Amino acid sequence: MTIRKWSSRDVKKSIVIPSDLDNKYSRGVLGVITGSAKFPGVAVLSTGAASATGLGMIRFHSSSGLAHLVMHRNPEVVVQPGPVTAWLAGSGIEAKKYSDHTTWQRHRWFTLITQQSVPTILDAGALHLAGKLEQPTVITPHAGELSRLLGSRGITVESEAIEGDPKKWARVASQELGVIVLLKGSRTVIAQGADLIELPRSTPWLATAGTGDVLAGILGALVATNYIEILNDKEHLAHLAASAAYLHNSAALLASRGSPITASQVIDYIPAAIGKIL
Repeated sequence: MTIRKWSSRDVKKSIVIPSDLDNKYSRGVLGVITGSAKFPGVAVLSTGAASATGLGMIRFHSSSGLAHLVMHRNPEVVVQPGPVTAWLAGSGIEAKKYSDHTTWQRHRWFTLITQQSVPTILDAGALHLAGKLEQPTVITPHAGELSRLLGSRGITVESEAIEGDPKKWARVASQELGVIVLLKGSRTVIAQGADLIELPRSTPWLATAGTGDVLAGILGALVATNYIEILNDKEHLAHLAASAAYLHNSAALLASRGSPITASQVIDYIPAAIGKIL
């Protein structure tokens, strides 16, 4: 087992700077399946954060009129299916709840994840797919979500126990599910098997609605732009997860400067956080 600390120098290696030869396709295309009728703002936050982090294109898989909300904030987002280099799925979607028609439609989009077998990020309503995909996968649960996910696999643990020992339970989940685990919290940890990456303690101002969806969008952009590196290096996806968490907190610190912030404000400071690191 190894435990590694993460720094801005490490994050810099995860940021792909485009060259004169790049175009919108070569820079990475992120497929996004997020938001629902119950949580429509999540679609706006996740796509907005990905766009602010920098990539070639976002393909938002829309239903229930969410495309209008997304494009009002980010008109560059494409709302037609097509080839992608990474998937972000599940944010703002309730887990396996088909009684709501909109949620059912959103889950129907999940079948595309297996048809385009590219690096994948699973959050919230898509966590049940952990360990069931062939492609490199990272999950982004908080303690409550991880407790429920492990419980569905026969491992009983309360969310309070996970919060008390996040290193242990991130490793348990990674080894049990065969995926990389980004366990969100005041002290975010990333587990790849028995190996861990620790992040600096996050600002408490991040404890507000929507910031987890911003983190998912940042990670989605990093994964989409690093898709070749992920396929060539089995550890690279874990490094991207750590870099996304670091960038997330860096943007929050710039936005906050010691005062309250919203998830939308964190998005506004992502480019400045990247510029500072570069």
